[in-house]
Order: sequence, then C-alpha cells, then structure tokens
Amino acid sequence: MQGRLNESRYTYARSNKNNDTRNMKVKLHTQDLQELVFEKNYPRNYLTEDGNLIEQEYSGEVMGIHGHYREVFMENIRIGYGDMIFRPQVELGFESDFETVEMHFLLSGASTTFSQEPPQEFRFEANQHNIIYANGFRGKVNFWGNKGLKFLEINLVPSFFIKYLPDQGNQFYQFLKNINNQQTSYINAQSYSITPPMHFIIREILHCSHEGIFKKMFLEAKVMELLMLQLEQISKTSHTTRSISSSNREKIYAVKDIISKNLESHTTLNNLARQVGTNEFTLKKGFKEIFGTTVFGYWNELKMERAKHMLLHEDIPINMVSEKIGYKNPQHFTTAFKRKYGVVPSELKKNKAG
Repeated sequence: MQGRLNESRYTYARSNKNNDTRNMKVKLHTQDLQELVFEKNYPRNYLTEDGNLIEQEYSGEVMGIHGHYREVFMENIRIGYGDMIFRPQVELGFESDFETVEMHFLLSGASTTFSQEPPQEFRFEANQHNIIYANGFRGKVNFWGNKGLKFLEINLVPSFFIKYLPDQGNQFYQFLKNINNQQTSYINAQSYSITPPMHFIIREILHCSHEGIFKKMFLEAKVMELLMLQLEQISKTSHTTRSISSSNREKIYAVKDIISKNLESHTTLNNLARQVGTNEFTLKKGFKEIFGTTVFGYWNELKMERAKHMLLHEDIPINMVSEKIGYKNPQHFTTAFKRKYGVVPSELKKNKAG
C-alpha cells in the first residue's frame, strides 16, 4: 500500500509542474443566476506579489443573509471564517474554477452543498468537520433556520496538502487517488466531531494577535497543527461500526452542548441522560463512539482548554480561572493542569507576561 501511495504522490507532482499564472475565481449567486452575491479572484496558489499575507473582511446584508466574513491568505493557504444569520431557508449557486483541498469546520448551524459534476451531496451539522477535494466546483448551497451559521474553511493547494497525507490507510489512499483523477470527494463520506483540542486551535486562529511575518508564521503553524489533528482522528476512527440512530445522536450532541456551556457545574451521568431523555448506558456508549472519549473525559478536556485560553488571553487571577471551570480547590486545579500540559498555571501565566 505504501509503495502505491508514494507512486501516486509522484504522479500528482509530475502532472502539476507548469507555469500557470491564471487567477483562481469564486462566484456566489442566486440560484436563478439573476443576482451576483459575491465574486472574488485569488492569485494562483494564493501567492501574493510580495509573499506576505492579505487580510480582508466583508459585512452587511444581501439576499436574506446578514453577518460578516473575514479571510486571510498566503502562499498555499487560505483561511475563511463566517458568522451569518439566514432567513428560514436560503439557496445559493456556487462556482469555482480551480482545484482545492478544504478543511471544513461547521461550528454552529447546518448546511448542505450539492455538486453538479459529479452529482454529490456534502452535508454538515454543528460541531462537525471533514476534508474535501474539489476540482472546478459548480453546484448549490442550502442553509436552514434563523439560528445562524458559524464556520471555518481552510483551503490548501493540493500539491501542498498531499505532502502531509499519511502513507497508510485505505481512506487516505482513495482520497489521493481521487485528487489524482481530479474527482470531487470527501476524505470520508461521514463527517467527524470537532474535538476540544481542535476548538482550542480554531480559537487561536480566530484571535491571533501577531502581526506581519509573525502572524504568517503563527497561522501556518496552527493550520498544520489543525490538519494533523484531523488526519490523526481520521486514521484512528472507523465509521463502519457506527450504528447510532439519528434521535440518539441528537441527544448525545445535546449533552455535549450542556457540558460545554456549564464548565463550572457538577453533575452525574444519570442526570445528564435524564435531561436529554435517554439512559446512562446509551449515553456512555454513544458518546464514546461519536467523540472517542468518555463524557467526563471530554468535559475535563474542555475545562483544561478553557483554562489555558483564559490564562493566555485574559487578565484574571488563577483562583478565578479555577472557579470558572468548576474547581473549588485551586491546588486541585493546579495539579490537573500540570498533569495535562506539563506546566503549572502560574508558570504559563508568567511566561506569557515575559
């Protein structure tokens, strides 16, 4: 398998040694083609004339869509973040004329994208991610509800992406084969759950305070770290054994939302199960299957990531950080934090200040 995968890498690299300097174009329009909502030209491979990154932001209301979108791009990488509210249902046409690999993270809301050639559906629900290859995409995008939509999309130049694709695993081999054949596809037909470490890196990307070359270096590093977590999760997860009903899946995601919004609280598995209308066994089994960890393991991961964020980005004392994530005894928090990160909170705070 590894030999075949390496051969495919070589085939892709060999077929893309050219001097194509055409811009890469994206269009978003009403489904009847009567009104252009958005149009953008990007330099080939996102390479700017001076090699620096470019940042842009858009906000306002058009065709029942209200909110803002910001993006930054640099050689091989484009990062886009959207925070939008739609009327009950919006359907838009979408076109692009270039190849891309997209790391897609839906933070809230729901969306479905339909490609025309080949006919294919890409559906995302809240807290899901996947990796998609598209070649000159043409299709439509549906958004539902007035609850809003928050998403992060990171586009990578395919020749850049495949350097980091693992050499082992059928899904990786098939995905690379699709890239070589210029066939639009998911890396896996079923999307994955965004983990607490992924959420933390996403927050770091969205709240980056560095400037100039240091911001470019920081974002490149964080994109690679996020891609590593995606590929690692994909390599460890088998979707063939998943048998959770859609109703139970919704209940498990509801528990995830409850614990995410109540980091300072204390509860039991039985209480959480009763809140969403299921039993303790179904919750334990389903949560482990979806998120790859236990309910309290996930909850503790969220607490530690939230504590780390507060220590690095908020000017509040350590004992208050401890309280905000549910620790009555700051020493117990310090012990747990060091076990997780190998450093006590005071040292992290001190190093940040220095």
